[in-house]
Amino acid sequence: MQTKVDNQPAVTIHVLSRAAASATQPRLVELLQDAVDNGASVGYLAPLSATDAAGYWAPLIAGLDPAQRRLLVAEIGGTIAGTVQLALETRPNGNHRAEVAKLLVHTEYRRRGVATALMAALEQEARAAGRTLLVLDTQSGEPAEMLYFALGYVLTGSVPGYARNPDGRLAPTSFMYKVLE
Repeated sequence: MQTKVDNQPAVTIHVLSRAAASATQPRLVELLQDAVDNGASVGYLAPLSATDAAGYWAPLIAGLDPAQRRLLVAEIGGTIAGTVQLALETRPNGNHRAEVAKLLVHTEYRRRGVATALMAALEQEARAAGRTLLVLDTQSGEPAEMLYFALGYVLTGSVPGYARNPDGRLAPTSFMYKVLE
């Protein structure tokens, strides 16, 4: 899938196989470090070491399975600019839904439509997998929350002090959903 915003280079989205993800692990490590070190609340405290970031990606990549978890990346000019995951619920009572996880866009590529392109591709993947409901959580009041609202996600509620910011302060988390048509 390719999208182009204004006069920016085209954003190309790929769903990575386990082998392709393994080959790109160093860039995925950089993306996670960049996100955390620039304030994204995605499960880690700053500064995030390359060892800790690799410790996140290695088991995730080893467990990639298109029937359970899909890893999407956005490329601009051959460089991975961002990533997002689609975690497909496999239990019979929830196999109509999936979770959006770890939407990351490198700071060098923000405000270029990368996150929007990743989310559009993720929704397309979810539909293709027969999913009609997406759920996610994000830090309340941050740009990611505004993006999700703009993409049609609905707030179900916010929990105060749910997670720590990368600087260690407790922050509220918003829980959201989107019904896919």
